[in-house]
Amino acid sequence: MSQNPNLFLSVGKEIKDEYGREIGRIASFALTPSGKFDAVFIEQTGGKFVKLSTEHLQFDGANVTMTSTVKSRANSFCNQIPLLWRKDQALKELADKNKISKELYEELHHSFEGALNQLKREAQALTDEIDKEIDRCANEIKELNYALVHLELEHEIGKIDDQAYQTAFNIIQENIKRVNNEKSDFEQTSNKLSNILLGDTPKTEEILNTAVKMEEPHKESTSASEVPELPEPPVVVYVKEIGKAGI
Repeated sequence: MSQNPNLFLSVGKEIKDEYGREIGRIASFALTPSGKFDAVFIEQTGGKFVKLSTEHLQFDGANVTMTSTVKSRANSFCNQIPLLWRKDQALKELADKNKISKELYEELHHSFEGALNQLKREAQALTDEIDKEIDRCANEIKELNYALVHLELEHEIGKIDDQAYQTAFNIIQENIKRVNNEKSDFEQTSNKLSNILLGDTPKTEEILNTAVKMEEPHKESTSASEVPELPEPPVVVYVKEIGKAGI
């Protein structure tokens, strides 16, 4: 993030996550003694104040987006683990070529190995955390689909007028898109971490070349191949048969 005095223009502005959800409003900034922006104070929509590091925020003029801390941590592991592994391998090659003593090799090797194992444990813990988030998204998608079904039923029997129905329908559909995008991001992040932990070298190379993309905010694609398909529980199929939903 560039250190731009115009960031103060963001004070009082709305902040959203990368999927478009409203988080709250920026109340103030925290700066280091040297004048570097360090964190922001946010009034959440429920009235609670929180402090967030600018590391997880993206600024575009006065617009502020909160990026995923999970993806940021995963990106860090995807860079650090292969790097340490390569250093350890390079160290072994130096020892094999007698360019360093056996004692020095053993000392540095144990140091690299210890750091690598620690990173792998932390990465595995993050993978477990991501799996829980994927389950949360799946349950949320299921509930949203049930909400859509009940909306359709009540509209069909005339309990909800067309204007209220359309407003509610748009709200539910927008949230389904957001949660599907979030779930897809979590799944991709989990796969990248799993490849790293399994030591899949070709995929590790690909991750290193594209790791920076994990930091970019999610952008909806118009390509049919890139848009995640919505789940189709039996109840949703039933609604489609009514013929008036326009889904």
